[in-house]
Parts: sequence; structure tokens; C-alpha cells
Amino acid sequence: MPSAPNHRAVAVILLVPLMVTLALWAFSWPAARIAPRNLPVGVAGSAPAADQLHTQLERHEGAFEIHRYDDAAAARAAIEDRVVYGAVVATDEGPQLLTASAASPVVSQLLTGAVTGAAPAGTAVPVTDVVAAPAADPRGSALGASILPLALAGVASGAIVTVMKLRGARAAVTLAATGVLVGIAATAVAHSWLGVITGDWWAEAGVMGLTVLAIGSAVAGLAALIGTPGIGLGALLMVLLGNPFSGVTSAPELLPEPVGMIGQRLPPGAGGSLLRSVAFFDGSAAGGAASVLVAWAALGLVAVLIGGRRRPARTGGAEPSAHRPDPVPVG
Repeated sequence: MPSAPNHRAVAVILLVPLMVTLALWAFSWPAARIAPRNLPVGVAGSAPAADQLHTQLERHEGAFEIHRYDDAAAARAAIEDRVVYGAVVATDEGPQLLTASAASPVVSQLLTGAVTGAAPAGTAVPVTDVVAAPAADPRGSALGASILPLALAGVASGAIVTVMKLRGARAAVTLAATGVLVGIAATAVAHSWLGVITGDWWAEAGVMGLTVLAIGSAVAGLAALIGTPGIGLGALLMVLLGNPFSGVTSAPELLPEPVGMIGQRLPPGAGGSLLRSVAFFDGSAAGGAASVLVAWAALGLVAVLIGGRRRPARTGGAEPSAHRPDPVPVG
């Protein structure tokens, strides 16, 4: 009959390839299927020139969600408010393109290619970057890379709180304090040193700290409710799914459906979107992402507090009495 060590060896042999397969699927599949899907873009100007631009964009079936604006100023305001990623403006000299590389350099390149490719041969399409990505990170690579360390920090904080057997209010305060310090440290690196985010310093620190708190409290809350396996479940949810589904390196609307929508309901995706809003757009369109993070943090902390009220399981045997009298000898 197989021994317990053999059972564990078989479990490892089967589990590791399964985890690798799942990781490759989660990280590679969305990246291999990037394409616009109801991507919000604007068309501005008066008919019939604007109508023609509208028709050209509609030929890409299902690719764009088109918003109409009266003029370039209205389209520019919509870009700054994060309503659309860019806009095509019909003018007497021909079409002009407004983009926002700070919202997504990938989308800016995609729109530039689509609009210039549809223009008549030999026609130059002027491109204006309304909200440009910082010079220190023109491709958005550093911002995209910042979400994984925050996710790992959140998972680590939740796991350490669990392993150290911190419970109830003590665990909640530890998670909150860790989030605050990580937010300050991460902003010092990304904003003050590297210059890859350029918004209000303390708002950025608050976003990063809230992201770590949301992830850490979710992991610790799962562990408080279902035990140590909750750490693995939380890590799977936040790192293996949350990070590649976040769309922070491209845009949620470029990911396969419903990956983009799911990613924005998880803390890594919500944290990435909120960080863009406060770093480059003065907090525009921040409400939805902030609500997601607050909800995860609140639910996780409630679970931690509820789990802290449970009496720890006994290791076995009856509880020893405070004092047992010495046995009386017989005879």
C-alpha cells in the first residue's frame, strides 16, 4: 500500500505541471488576443465630414464604441475626463487625431495606425497627444510593471499575518499599517526617484497603499475563514488571475471578453486604473475603481475580525487542569 510520502510526491508531480499550465494560460492567452473590443473613442466635427469618419470607424465591427462631440474642445475634454481614449476630429484641412498615451500607449499606437491607415494616400494626419505619458516612461512599461509587486506585497502581508497567528483587531491594524508603509515606499520609488508617475504624491501613495490593503485583507480574510488554504486561494486570485487580467499594460478593452471586465473587479486591475487616474488625469473617472478597492478591503477586514472571534482549535487532548493533587499512595 502506498505510503504517505509517496502520496505527497505524486501530488507534487501532478500539481506543479497543472499550476504551470494555468499560469501560462492566464498570462499568455489575454496577451495573445489583444484587440479593440468596444474601445471608447470620439468623433468630433460637423457633418458630413464627421459622419464619414464615424462610418470608417464602424467598419471595424465591434472594435469601437463611438462617442460624438461637436468640436475638438469637447473631444479634448472627454479625453481628459477619461471618457474616451482618443478622438478623430473632422476639419477643413482633413482629419486630426487626439490621443492620450498616458491612458494607454498601446491604444494610442492602435488609433494612430487605424486613422492614418484609413486616410487617403499621401494625406498626413496630425496627431496631438492630449495627455502624454511621462518622458521617463513613454511606453508605460514601468507603470505596468508596478502592479505585480503591489500584488505580491499584498499576498505576502496577508500570508504573514496568518502564519504569525495575528487575529482580530491586531491583524486588521497590522494589514492597514503595512499598506500605508508600502504605499509610501512605492511612491517614493515610482514618483520621486524614477519619475514614472507625476500626479499628487500623497494621492498616489494612498492608491498604492489601498491596493495592498485590499489584496492583503482578502488573503488574510480567506485564511481566517477557511484556514491556511485561503492563502493559496488568495494568491491564485490576486496574482495568477488578477495581474494578467488587469489590463494595466494595455487596456481592459483590449483583452478578450470577459477578461477585461473580471480584471477591473479585482484589486490589481482596479488599482492600476485608479493609479492612472490620480497620476495623470487629476483623479478623473476614479470612482468605480476606488469603490472596488474599498469593497475588497472592507470585506477582507470584516472576515479577519470575524475569524478572530473564533476560538483556536485545540491540538488534541483534554485541557489540563490548573492543579492536580499528587496521587495518594496505596498500602
